Amino acid sequence: MNEDQEYQYTKRTQKDYSYSFKLQVVDEVERGEIGITAARLKYGIQGHGTIRTWIRKYGNLDWDNKSDLKMGKTPEQKLLELEQKVLLLEKQKASLEKQLYVTDKKAIFFDMMIDIAEDEFNIPIRKKSLPKRLTNSKKKKK
Repeated sequence: MNEDQEYQYTKRTQKDYSYSFKLQVVDEVERGEIGITAARLKYGIQGHGTIRTWIRKYGNLDWDNKSDLKMGKTPEQKLLELEQKVLLLEKQKASLEKQLYVTDKKAIFFDMMIDIAEDEFNIPIRKKSLPKRLTNSKKKKK
């Protein structure tokens, strides 16, 4: 499959690039998961030097000296990064709480359906006795 076919191009404006988005793209490129050109095509970034600028500005590598020594982040960068992580975690927490709520409601609904089916059709759907292996092992222990 061709790289051009793999990524859909979406035209973006400068306003679309949030700080967390920039950090995500820089992180992918620095870890070697994706190249700069591929990232540009994947995320629909128009400028050829945009990602390079982000790497120099927000990246961990010292690109000016071409060394692998990690550059320290300024306190402002650390604070912004932590704030973005907190927002992301809060969003994930809310999503998981919603999923839990829906799952609990489904469990209650299915339990009610089984109760109704047992009452109307006089069929025991739930197991009320222990399997033979467990009943035999309990007798042996006594």
